[in-house]
Amino acid sequence: MRLTSDFWVSALVKRVFSGGGFAAIVRRGATEAGAVFVITRSRMGDVVLYGPAPQTSYDSAKPDERQFVRHQLADEGALESYLEKERRFDSDIWVVEIEPGREPVESLLVTVAG
Repeated sequence: MRLTSDFWVSALVKRVFSGGGFAAIVRRGATEAGAVFVITRSRMGDVVLYGPAPQTSYDSAKPDERQFVRHQLADEGALESYLEKERRFDSDIWVVEIEPGREPVESLLVTVAG
């Protein structure tokens, strides 16, 4: 059984804070099944967006585990443009911004090659 988006995002936020990082829910989506997008920013201003992986990426052994694809974006404008396109396609998306602390992004999110 897959966790609801609301529960999964709450758990992510708690894990980030418990690791000494910061997390903020920028946009709340559908409680049950809204797609989740996670934003990180480096100290140098690089923006990385993690979005839902395509269905073809899912492993039949773990079909309910949320998986993400990493999108390197040029700047804040590209990020906003990408998220606006996603919102037009699906108004129920979640957007969470994190600054990981001791726990790196790779241990917080399951990522697959895009």
